[in-house]
Amino acid sequence: MSSRELRVCGRRGHVLYEPDEAPLRDRLHVQTPVGDAWRCLRCGDYAVGAPTQRGPAADAPVPARGKALRQEIILRLLAVERLVRGLLLLAAAYGIHRFSSAQTALRQAFVSDLPVARPFAEQLGFDIDRSTLVRDYDKAVNASHTTLTWIAVGVAVYAAIELVEGVGLWLTRRWAEYLTVVATSVFLPIEIRDLLVSASVTHVLTFAINVLAVVYLVVAKRLFGVRGGRKRYLEELSGESLLELEADASDPNSAAQGLSGPDAGMGGDPRQAQTARRS
Repeated sequence: MSSRELRVCGRRGHVLYEPDEAPLRDRLHVQTPVGDAWRCLRCGDYAVGAPTQRGPAADAPVPARGKALRQEIILRLLAVERLVRGLLLLAAAYGIHRFSSAQTALRQAFVSDLPVARPFAEQLGFDIDRSTLVRDYDKAVNASHTTLTWIAVGVAVYAAIELVEGVGLWLTRRWAEYLTVVATSVFLPIEIRDLLVSASVTHVLTFAINVLAVVYLVVAKRLFGVRGGRKRYLEELSGESLLELEADASDPNSAAQGLSGPDAGMGGDPRQAQTARRS
């Protein structure tokens, strides 16, 4: 197993499990001069100490390893991006709400201060009446309270979706992958329109991240039936389990099932492989 699994075990600790099945237990356990050692289900190394859990092999934890662990890291990077975006949108929704509450005062200030500022702007050669910034501000302060309220609600709902996506992706839940693909795809036409109207570095980067996220999740995680869909996804995820590989090695009859090694699996929520084995 690569150093990636070892680094994760260094941060989170080894996953030591004592199965009830004697042949499998013997393959995971060794006696050393310093005490009993058990094979970690994530990194595959032996670690001295007592197992943190015991029970049937079917109930054993299935930590992400190999390709599954690489994909978990990518999912968590996406999760961080979604969480940051959700918090920014939540702050924007609050700002719009506050702006709506102070709209009357801002409108009065705009009407009274604009004539005062116009002579100074003309001396600087700046046509304040044709300024895009001034026109946008004028539209905002003269927008109806109801319109601004609905905008704030819409932004808040969008923020909530982003935050739910972020939490779900961080926890490597498959439903979050579907939610991310659907929610992101719905907003792609709006982002394309914004790019056509006024392309900026932020718009381009956001659009690129969203497109890459959709393509990656659909193809790599086999969503919506792509590349064999859920069935193939669970088969490969189950094949990633070190405990199942050891069980096949201890049972010649099951060794012919075609598991190709510890790097044969796919990423995702490793607990779903556990469900697949029980069924």
